[in-house]
Amino acid sequence: MGEPHVVTLRATRAGDLDALFGFQQHEEAVRMAAFTAPDPSDRAAFDMHWMRLLDDADVDARTVRADGDIVGSVVRWFEGGTAEITYWVDRARWGQGIATRAMRLFLEALRERPVRARVAADNAASIAVLEKLGFRQVGVDVGFANARGAEIEERLYRLD
Repeated sequence: MGEPHVVTLRATRAGDLDALFGFQQHEEAVRMAAFTAPDPSDRAAFDMHWMRLLDDADVDARTVRADGDIVGSVVRWFEGGTAEITYWVDRARWGQGIATRAMRLFLEALRERPVRARVAADNAASIAVLEKLGFRQVGVDVGFANARGAEIEERLYRLD
């Protein structure tokens, strides 16, 4: 499958959660994300987490679509008064430029700066996405990664 023609974002709604939950069941995707829920297969915890996000006026959660199909999510929240973002793209759609396109659209609409992002130090694809979008590494941290059952290095990025 080639690069999608159209990548769009829309406000995430409850009806999107089945697809988003499904994407987070892929073992390799969970391992690369690293900093996941303790049990990514716990649907009740997933739904509770997402309902909190959707009910929080300070959170901007968007569903990513490629050629009309739901393929992931992008979320912005505030940590210590600074915007922080994360994204997830269906493992079956990696390598198609979707994450970069979706993040670019999201950042163009986002008024807050600076914006922070965190990524497992060995997640080269996510690091490449952030750097393509102008994020620069501003530090490193070590944290417990549920998906790996261990503390791992995490890179801290910032976009001014």
